[in-house]
This record gives sequence, structure tokens and C-alpha cells, in this order.
Amino acid sequence: MPCSRGDLPSASLPSWELTFYLAITLGFHFYSFYQVYKVSRTYEEDLDADFGFEKGFFIWGFKKDPTDFEWSFWTEWVKKLLVWTLLGHIIVSQVTSAFLLKFRIWLLMIYGMLACFYTVGYKGLVLILLHLLISYAVAQLQVPVLSWLCSILLLYSLQMDSLGKIQKRWYETENEYFLLLFCLALCNLRYTSFSLEYCWHRDSPQKRYVSFCWLLAYVFYYPVFHNGPIICYDDFNNQMRKAETFVPKTDLLCLLLSGMRILFWWWLTESVLQLMYIHAIQEQITILESASYWTLGGLGFAHALFFYMKYLLLYGVPSIIMCLDGIEPPKLPRCTSSLYSFTGTWKEFDVGLHRWLVRYIYIPLGGSRHGLLRIMFSSAMAFSFVCYWHGGHNFMLNWAALNWAGVMIENILKMVCSISPAQEIIEKCLSARMQRRAHAALASVATTLLILSNLVFLCGNQVGKIYWNRTFVQVPPGGGHEGFFQENREEYYEFCVGREDPESEMGIFAA
Repeated sequence: MPCSRGDLPSASLPSWELTFYLAITLGFHFYSFYQVYKVSRTYEEDLDADFGFEKGFFIWGFKKDPTDFEWSFWTEWVKKLLVWTLLGHIIVSQVTSAFLLKFRIWLLMIYGMLACFYTVGYKGLVLILLHLLISYAVAQLQVPVLSWLCSILLLYSLQMDSLGKIQKRWYETENEYFLLLFCLALCNLRYTSFSLEYCWHRDSPQKRYVSFCWLLAYVFYYPVFHNGPIICYDDFNNQMRKAETFVPKTDLLCLLLSGMRILFWWWLTESVLQLMYIHAIQEQITILESASYWTLGGLGFAHALFFYMKYLLLYGVPSIIMCLDGIEPPKLPRCTSSLYSFTGTWKEFDVGLHRWLVRYIYIPLGGSRHGLLRIMFSSAMAFSFVCYWHGGHNFMLNWAALNWAGVMIENILKMVCSISPAQEIIEKCLSARMQRRAHAALASVATTLLILSNLVFLCGNQVGKIYWNRTFVQVPPGGGHEGFFQENREEYYEFCVGREDPESEMGIFAA
């Protein structure tokens, strides 16, 4: 935690010790998951009655938990429509690369606008174009502060109930309205990126590459249109300009392996929803308050890993298509089990969003160039924007504050450990191997707090409070959950408290 992976002493630990740590880690994971599996089987009928489980597809005899809104939302849209629109993009891209390379960017732009019209309707397309026109008009003033103010006001319009009621009337189902909101939220990041680049390139000879047509090409680049990953305008523009003359050949074997990997993770994600009802259980407060500590830990781990698998898929498919287009996508999320610090999580989970925040918020506000106070302020502004972009709910504010505090503590510890007197004391008291062990011990504390903060993000304040109390406040109960509920099974519904809290989801925007 106080130092990065590259700053660690070079001495390696004995192989037997590393093997022991690996065995303990895997044992803890699988045993806690097994406890979650047992609880899921015990209360399957009751949870099914409450939430209406679906028929399982991959594992015969097991029902599927459909209560994770984001996963159910995107899988429904992929099966219904998006698989065909993405396939259409691939066809258009490959045909234009072979015969109309010079015009490929503009034909892809036209296809993206047509696909947008097909998915969110003409009213949704007009609304997106209206946002782009307003943002582009303000960018002509070449004042970054005004562009930021414009983007924030446009983002605020997505959270206005009066406008939301009007937009809901445009569609037959609520999911169609949510799809429009997701698209508008992602578009907000893109036209903000474009507007700031426009302001910064006002005296540059490259200014012709920040025209309104390039804004349309950037925003309506279809593989990342609905859910990301985020790619900054300067990266998109540079790579697309190179592709105007030459599209590098892709490694088909590598793409095939990537596709097989995506299919495997999709199978595993769907299987998890049949084996462990983690999302339905989180809605039953009484189960969480009475669950054994192994079950509680397994639920926390499972939520973090499911979130990783979900975004590995949501970002993985567009990344493969981007590679076919000759564009290098942001790195895919790193597994949450291998992340042991707040700083590392923000750098390596959503790489595209992290680069966007650093380029357009953190560095312009001073970043790490002007001391600790400027670092704290710049980081606070970045986390504040992330909170606001996700909907600005109370639970999101708590999550952002916890992550900001975690990042600041890690930076302060790193600064303290980098001071010469502190380095001398550490090297005098601890060998290189003991320094690695001490770093691992500190990282385990950071990992625990990181999982707790992310549970607030994924499950809401109430679940996060239960985990905090059960982990740090309450004395471990003697019996765990099994005896309590088996003895009171007929009174289950009297004790269960359904959490119908709109803040329990991830806000109205994707992460």
C-alpha cells in the first residue's frame, strides 16, 4: 500500500511460502463461496417467491437469479437488438477498409447514427444531437471553464424528473428509456472530451481535426456508443487518422482466443447466477444480519468478482471490435482479487475512465505537481465528478468519499516511506523479505476496506452498514444463520425486510 509494485524490494519469498499463501487464499475463496451456495439452496424457494427466479440455462435443475439490474438489462438488449447492430458495424467497417478506406470514418459515423436511430428512436437521436450542438457551440468560445459548466448542466438535465417524465412517454417500456439515459451519460463524457480538446488546440495546426464532423464521428463510433469503454478524443482521433491510409492487419488467432475467452466468462457469469443468489440475498436484510462470517465474506467476494466478470464482458466485446477496426482499446479490467489498493483499483479496473479523469480533471487542476494539498483537491474534484456522473445519490457520495480517503491515505504513506529517514529506519529494522511481508499485511487491510467501500457502491448504504457493523462493531454471534432460520422458517416473511430502495442499484448510469 505505501509503495507500488515496482518499488518493492527485489528479494523474492521462498517458493514454499508463496505456495502456502496461494493455497490459503484459494481455500478461503472456495470455502466462503461454498457457504454462499448452501445459503442459496436453503432459501431458494423463499427467494424465488419474492423475486421470481428464471429458468436456468447452463446448469440443469438450478434457477437463475435475475435481480442484478445491470446484467439483466444489457443481456436482454444484446439478445434483442445489439448483437445485430454490432455485427452490422463489423460488416461496414471491413467492407469500407477493403474498398473505401479514405471514407471509412465517415461511413462508420453514418452507420453509428443509423444504429442509434434504430435503438433509441428518432426522438432519442434528436436529443443526442441537441446535446452535441449545445456543447459544440459553447466550445467555440474556447473557454474550458464554460465547456465544463455546459457539460455539467447537460448532465444535470438527465436527472431532472420533469424531463424524465417527458422522455419516458417516447417509449413503450422503461428499459428503452434507460437505454437512452445510458447513451446520453456516455455521450456526455465524449463531448466533454472533445470540447476541452477543442479549447486546448485553438492555436494548433491540428485544429481541423476538431470540427463538428469529427465530433459526430467520435460520439457515434458504435462499438463503444452504448456502454463504453471510454476512449479520450485525442486517442480516437490519432488512431482514426492513421487508419485513413492504412488499417493494420489483426492477429486472427489472437482475436479467436479473445472471443473464446469472452464466451468462457459469459458461461461462468451465467453459472454464478444459478449457483449463488448473491443479488437476491442482498435484498433480504435479515439474512445478512444473521449470516455466518464465512457466508458474509463469501457474499462480499462474490459481489466484487461478479462486478469484474460483468465488465470484462461489457468491455470485452467492444474491445474485440475495436481491434478489428485497427484501434487499440483501453486495457480490460483487472481481476478484483488481484487488486490490493485503492490507487491500483482506480488505475487498473476501468483504464479508459481513469485516463479521462486524469487528463481532463486531475492534471488541469494541478495534480501531483504542486504538493499534497493540490493532490487532495484534484483527487476530490475527480471523485466528485464520478459521483455526480453516476447519479449523485447519497450512497454514491459515501462510496466516493471512502475511495478518496483510501487514495489519500495511500499517497500520504507512500510519501512518508519515501523520505530518507523513514527509508533508513525501514531498511535497518526490516530485511527485504520482511518489507514484502509488511507490505502484504498493509495491503490486506486496504483490500478489506476496498471491498467494503465497493459494497456500498454495488448494494447501497444499508448493506454497506451491515457489513461494517458485522466486521468491526458486533461481537461474532454463536450460532450463525442456519439455526435461526430453520427454527423460524414459517415466520420467515415476518422477519424479512425487502429493501425497495432506488439507491440500491448503481444509479441510472453504468459504471
